[in-house]
Parts: sequence; C-alpha cells; structure tokens
Amino acid sequence: MPIIKSAKKKLKQDKRRQLENKKIKNTYKSVLKAAKENPSVKAIEQTFSALDKAAKKGIIHENKAARLKSAASKLLQPKKTEIKEAIKKTPVAKQTKKSSKKSK
Repeated sequence: MPIIKSAKKKLKQDKRRQLENKKIKNTYKSVLKAAKENPSVKAIEQTFSALDKAAKKGIIHENKAARLKSAASKLLQPKKTEIKEAIKKTPVAKQTKKSSKKSK
C-alpha cells in the first residue's frame, strides 16, 4: 500500500482507469464475437466503432484494430464457393465459334 498522499491518489486513478479500459476491451470483444456469429452491416459498423475507440484510447494498437476490421469486413463478402455456385446457376448465352479456317 502506498504511504505518500500522491501515491494514494495515483492508485485510485489507476484503478479507475483500469475499470474503464477493461469495459472498452470487453465491449469490442463482445461486439466482434456477435459480428462473427451473425454478420450484418449494422454489426460490422458497431465493430468498427468499438475497435476505433479502443485504438484511440490506446487499449489496442492501431494496426491490430485495422487487422480486426479487415477480418470483420470479409465476413460480409461472399465466399468463393458461393460465387461459383451463383455463376453455375446464372444462365450463360451460348457462344458460337466461328471457324478460323479460311475456305480455299
């Protein structure tokens, strides 16, 4: 335990800041988890906001926030298998090949 008055004050401040930082960290983690489970535009927007706040406060590094935001945005993009299936279902006009041989 601190003895000096300024050290006591610093301890109180640190505890208060620790609670606030933990709250922000838990918020971005829970929002990110919810976005992964049920990806939607609104969930991704909330994730971006929470990650930006955490990066601004210095709780996580800016690059980590960018990495997590990139991963979250990829949840909304269709997967390659879904794209291939959509292409197969789309009717394609028959292409006629003209013979390249010249008649003599």
